[in-house]
Amino acid sequence: MKLMLSNDDGVHAPGLRTLRQTLENAGYSLCVVAPDRDRSGASNSLTLDRPLHPIYLDNGDISINGTPTDCVHLGANAFYKDECERVIAGINAGANLGDDVIYSGTVAAAMEGRFLPGTPVAVSLCGRQHFDTAARVLLELLPRLEQLSLPPNSIININVPDLPYDELQGMEVTRLGHRHKSDNPVLTTNPRGKQCYWISAAGEFADAGPGTDIYATEQGRVSVTPVQMDMTQHTALAAVTEVLN
Repeated sequence: MKLMLSNDDGVHAPGLRTLRQTLENAGYSLCVVAPDRDRSGASNSLTLDRPLHPIYLDNGDISINGTPTDCVHLGANAFYKDECERVIAGINAGANLGDDVIYSGTVAAAMEGRFLPGTPVAVSLCGRQHFDTAARVLLELLPRLEQLSLPPNSIININVPDLPYDELQGMEVTRLGHRHKSDNPVLTTNPRGKQCYWISAAGEFADAGPGTDIYATEQGRVSVTPVQMDMTQHTALAAVTEVLN
């Protein structure tokens, strides 16, 4: 069966290109369905207000004028229905650590692959240089990930330090860290005199101690975090029930 590749940086992004080439060279059967442009921060959004138009590229990849979630949804349910084993999203140009997973289109693309047999994987490089390192890490982890039997609402979120492969300090299974609140939006004026806003950069790291994905990557280690899509606050169920019943 095929591995379905997608991302949020766009179908022509260097991370996706490196991932595709590495897996093809290793003998994997692949298909690629990715956005036609950078859709970073799109999270799990679906496009419901207009039709989506696939463009079939010369190399067999499919480009979609939509979000990462749109791409995987169409790939799994239309273009390659019942053909794919697992979704791999990435290689993202930049980390997806801690609270980043809430907004990440890369993580969202992986989440949309949750109905396929294999646990989806999101892989990000903590920078923009050593995509070959991240691809090699994923290639080594894939056979081991196939041994996992995780609940069907799970994904694996991998973050790789932006280092040459030989400088990595190993691998660590981690939990998500957390960030402080981001800075306020920046108010500016466009050339026609109309006010507009830029969203500010993400907040600084807050919960970033040992055991977190943030700490591991800062120490030069690959971070592997199992993430669940069940957002129920299970520990609060009893308290809420007591108050409301």
